[in-house]
Amino acid sequence: MPARRPAADVPALLIPVRKRRPLPGSFRWPDTVRLTSCRDADRLPLEQLAAELKRQLGLRSTCRFNGAAEGSVVIRRDPAVRAAEGYRLTVQKTGVEIAASTDAGAYYGVQTLRELVKAGGRTLDGCRIDDAPDFARRGVYYDVARGKVPTVETLKALIERLAHWKLNEFQIYIKNTFTWSAHPAIGKGFSSYTPEDILAIQAHCRLHHVRFVPSMATLSHNELTLQLPEYAHLAELPGYGGWEGGTMLCPTDPKAFALTRDLYSEFVPLFEADDINCCCDEPWELGNGRSKSAANRIGRGRVYLNYLLKLHKLCGTFGKRMNIWGDIVLKYPELIPEFPKDVVMLNWDYDAKGGRIPRSREFAEVGLPSLVCPGTSSWQRHGTDLPNAMGNVTNFVKVGKRLKVEGVLNTDWGDFGHRNPLGVSLHGYAHGAAHAWYGAGVDDATFTTTFAQQCFGDRGGLADAIRTLGEAARLVSPDSRCLYHALVEPMGGSADRFVQRFRRVSLVGHYPAQFPSLIDKGSSEALQSVIEMLSAADLWPAATPSLPDFELQALADYRLAAAMDTLAAERSLLGQAYRMGCEIPPAELTAWADAMADLRDGFEGLWRLRFRPGKLADNLRLMRAAEAECRQLAR
Repeated sequence: MPARRPAADVPALLIPVRKRRPLPGSFRWPDTVRLTSCRDADRLPLEQLAAELKRQLGLRSTCRFNGAAEGSVVIRRDPAVRAAEGYRLTVQKTGVEIAASTDAGAYYGVQTLRELVKAGGRTLDGCRIDDAPDFARRGVYYDVARGKVPTVETLKALIERLAHWKLNEFQIYIKNTFTWSAHPAIGKGFSSYTPEDILAIQAHCRLHHVRFVPSMATLSHNELTLQLPEYAHLAELPGYGGWEGGTMLCPTDPKAFALTRDLYSEFVPLFEADDINCCCDEPWELGNGRSKSAANRIGRGRVYLNYLLKLHKLCGTFGKRMNIWGDIVLKYPELIPEFPKDVVMLNWDYDAKGGRIPRSREFAEVGLPSLVCPGTSSWQRHGTDLPNAMGNVTNFVKVGKRLKVEGVLNTDWGDFGHRNPLGVSLHGYAHGAAHAWYGAGVDDATFTTTFAQQCFGDRGGLADAIRTLGEAARLVSPDSRCLYHALVEPMGGSADRFVQRFRRVSLVGHYPAQFPSLIDKGSSEALQSVIEMLSAADLWPAATPSLPDFELQALADYRLAAAMDTLAAERSLLGQAYRMGCEIPPAELTAWADAMADLRDGFEGLWRLRFRPGKLADNLRLMRAAEAECRQLAR
């Protein structure tokens, strides 16, 4: 288990501030706090502050918006604060003043004050903070396309946390999780969002100064749509990857593009944001199917570029600026200068030292706007690959800052059924937010302890537990996905059966022809060590009293993730013994099956608290199959 970091070494604020200098004296919150502003736009952040003071200190607050210049906290507009999202926060003996030139700046000043309250308690040391962000766009990208669809209320609660960390952009990945009236079959059976849901999410984003940017799978990752008989004729290469219609639309088929135009016409106008993420990543079949003759004539890269130019024109008809993932563009660097100069390249790489990270330079050199897009390393894991996630963000954001890119979009996917819990991703969101706001002020070594304190009020061992969970899978194998898959991979038979089982229950992902067996990863010593660490009775400290429901559920997510990794490590040991022909005591197999039954109930309960049914039943079917296999072997 990692060594504990002393709390004294931890900075007080989770999201660092650009400049902070001490002032004489201190301010002690009175029993009744007066919060004042001249703008009704400040009502929501002041109400947030009032709730924080009540929760943390038990204090009562009153809010006034009549322009009064006196109060415990006074917000005013000051054009001298030049940065659009910047603010100046001053703590003196007489109270706190927040000055900003915009509503967003005032909002962010209050968020910093909320952090000061959580860190400092009843008395705040005198100081002056002058603050503004490194990047204009600071976002989170959340996958709702692979089985797990959050309720609108869950997304609203998440948006509030993201905005508290000074993030200002939110995207959700849509494939089949929207209800198109002209194409109802596409969204059927996926717990899809309605137009009214999208508008409700957007309205909540607007309240918290967050842009809700549309994102939809375009061209590629369309395997679910192409499975439907009425759309199969639009496929590039039917049968690719084991999918009846393959995974991508034919880029040279006018009818395929007409479908895209139809889907955009209902979806895109719902959004107020000027940008749209058209995705267009990983078109694995490009030039190998119906577009092969065109690819042979002009090249695959040119086929891709021609498609994107048509899509760029379509985005323009909706008044949107096209954003696309940059992985395929970087495969054909000679074509980069031909892209319209308003196309935003989303350069993604999810390894801490990934090869595409420095290649953002290639976009900057030709004047193309871009974002750097790291990831939370939460997908295909139960508990996140914490070292990789933090290194990925830190390294990518440094490159982005040097190249002066538009922003940071921190991604969180849900491959293979999205068993990864939402709460475990919060650390990654906050870490990305801190680096996107002011990366030079982030201390990665102490960040997790500050996260535990600021988000969960924990002064004990929660940070150590988070680190332990986040490093567990790496102890088994450098391929930290191993425990995620080992939980449900068949102990007997081939990995091909595993692949077919996933396909049968529509838990989408891209499956290579030879899926590697991950139950064989790791030595018995490493697996046993993970079991001992994650099942320790004192690993997870008791929750701090008065935590909001969202944070309580996040802590439950952490415990669930640890339980899933524990069972996965145990299953790996059982599976390795079985494949070697060793005799396994029936009691061990039955005990594992009983534990899986209990875990399955907990998994279902937490899913239903925050998510629509989606593909819950399919995940439960996989878990039941793993349980049944152990019970059968025990006979």
